[in-house]
Amino acid sequence: MKKLPIGCNEKCRACAHRWMTHEESEKQKEAWLKQSLHQWSHLINPILSPAPEQRWGYRNKVSLAAQWNSSDWVFGMKVKDEIISLKECPIHSEGVRLTLSWLEQYLPPFPLFPLSIYVQAGRQGTLILKTHETPDLNWLKYKQEALAQTGLEGLWLHMHPSAGRRLFGRGAWQLLWGKPRSYNELGLIYGPTAFQQLIPDLYARSLDEAEAFLSPKEKEGVIDLYCGSGASLKRWIGKGCHTVGVETSAEAIESAGSNAPGALLLRGTCSQRIPQLAQWIETIEGYERLAYLNPPRTGIESDVRQWLALKARPSRIAYLSCSAGTLGRDLLYMEKEGYKIKHITPYDFFPNTYHVETLACLSLK
Repeated sequence: MKKLPIGCNEKCRACAHRWMTHEESEKQKEAWLKQSLHQWSHLINPILSPAPEQRWGYRNKVSLAAQWNSSDWVFGMKVKDEIISLKECPIHSEGVRLTLSWLEQYLPPFPLFPLSIYVQAGRQGTLILKTHETPDLNWLKYKQEALAQTGLEGLWLHMHPSAGRRLFGRGAWQLLWGKPRSYNELGLIYGPTAFQQLIPDLYARSLDEAEAFLSPKEKEGVIDLYCGSGASLKRWIGKGCHTVGVETSAEAIESAGSNAPGALLLRGTCSQRIPQLAQWIETIEGYERLAYLNPPRTGIESDVRQWLALKARPSRIAYLSCSAGTLGRDLLYMEKEGYKIKHITPYDFFPNTYHVETLACLSLK
C-alpha cells in the first residue's frame, strides 16, 4: 500500500485505486476486462497508460457539490449530509484547484448566493443555483483580475431549481465573465457543458488506433455516433470522407460544426435519427461504409445496434467503450450478425480509479 499524496482526503470515495501502485492498478484493470470480456480475452492488448507525471493532476472536468458551512464554502463530494472537501484533491488539475480557492475567497455567503453545484469543463466554469431568481452579482466587480489568474476563461451562471444528478436544465444561462468558448489541447472549440476525455495525448492515441484500423479513404462514408464536439469527426473530414455525426447536446453539435466543417450533423438520440441516417447512406451508395462509436455507459441502443448490423453494415467498426458490461453485450450481438472482433485495446484514461475504457475493432467476416 502506497502513501497518499498531499491533499488527498481519506474520506473521499472517488479514487478506488489511489492506494495502489500504477502497476497494481493496471494489473487489476486488465484482469477485470479479461473476466468481463472473457470470450475475447485472447484478443485484449496490454493496457495503454499515461506517462507517470500524468497520473495525478489530470482532471480538469469536475462536478462538485457546494455547501456553506457557517463561515466558508466547501466544495467536494456529498456523502449523506456531509460534504467531503476536495479543494486540494491531487487528481484535480492546478486550474481547478486555483479556481476553487478563488471561489472560496470571493463568493458571497448563503443565502445571498444559493450555490448548489460547481462544474468546470476545461477552462469554462459554471455556478449552478437552485433558484429561478438571479442573485445580486455586484460581488464580482473588481475581482476579475484574480479570476483570470486561475486559468479560467469563462465563468457562467446557470439557474436550475431541480439540479441534482441532472446538472443542466432549461433555466437561464448568463456569462458572468470572460468568453463563452475555449480551445482544448487538441485545438478543438468547446463550451461549459462539454464532455472531454481527460488526458488529451492518450485520447489522441486512441483516435490514432481507430483511424489506423478504419483506414478511411476519400469519398468513403463514416458514421460517427455519439460524436460529441467533433474530435473524431475532424479526422474523417480531414481524410476527405463523407461524414455524418449524431449527438444529443445542442452545444456539442454547435462545437462540432466549428471543429469539423463539412460533416452532416444530426441532433438527437441515435435512435431518433435512424431515418435520417438511412437516407444519408443512400447518398453514398457505391462507397465503403465505416463506423466510429463512442456511446455512454448504457452502450448502443438496441434499435441502433440492429440498424448498424442489419442495414448500415459498415465494413469496419471502431467502438470506444467506458463500460465492459455493455460492450460485451454489443459485441456478442455484432458477432451473431456477421462481425468478427479483431482486437481490443484498454486505455487508462482515469488513473488511480477503477475506471478503464476499451477500444474494440470489428470487421465484417
